[in-house]
Parts: sequence; structure tokens; C-alpha cells
Amino acid sequence: QVQLVESGGGLVQAGGSLRLSCAASGRTPGSYAMGWSRQAPGKEREFVAAITWTGANTYYADSVKGRFTISRDNAKNTVYLQMNSLKSEDTAVYYCAASQTRFAARVGPNTEFGSWGQGTQVTVSS
Repeated sequence: QVQLVESGGGLVQAGGSLRLSCAASGRTPGSYAMGWSRQAPGKEREFVAAITWTGANTYYADSVKGRFTISRDNAKNTVYLQMNSLKSEDTAVYYCAASQTRFAARVGPNTEFGSWGQGTQVTVSS
């Protein structure tokens, strides 16, 4: 099991930037693929981005491609989500997640995640 704690959310104007962090702890967190999802009020949770355990491969939802960047620092057991050119529709609670399996070579929208953080609120004002 991996324990996850997100931070870095807040209020930002449209067009601005935020960087979310996710600190992982537990048994070998560096061996799991990691991802970010978000959930806006009244909407289903939406996959945002994912990264393999090595950081060599990433995947992004079309809605954030070119604006968001996922990265990781396994020495610090931390995953980041750099969000640029934010839009009001990016407003949501953002959740960090760790994959159910270890050492996956690729990630995508069907990657199964087994551990979740408590979420951090991102609000973009227009």
C-alpha cells in the first residue's frame, strides 16, 4: 500500500499557473505508476495525467494536453503536476493516485489505480 498526500492547490486567475505536489510513502512508492485525476462539482471524476514508475512515459487527457505536465522525483518520493494556462473549467478537486501494479512500462486512461490521496482544491477564477 502507498499513502499519498497532495498539496499546492489554491485560487488562481485564468491564464495563471499552479504546481501540485503529491508526497508518497509506504512500501517502495517509486515502483508504482502515478496519476492525477480531478472531480468538479456535479461531475464524474476525470483522468488527467499519468506517469510510469521510471518517468519515461506519460499520458495526458486531451483536455489538458499541452498545458499540464506530470513529472516525478523518485529520490523524494514526490509526483508533480505543473498546470499552465489554467481555465475556469480546470476548477476541481485534484487527486493523486498510485497504480495497482508495479513496474508498468506504459500508462494510459485504462491504468488501474489502487491508492488515492485526500485531494487538493484548485479554483480558477475567470
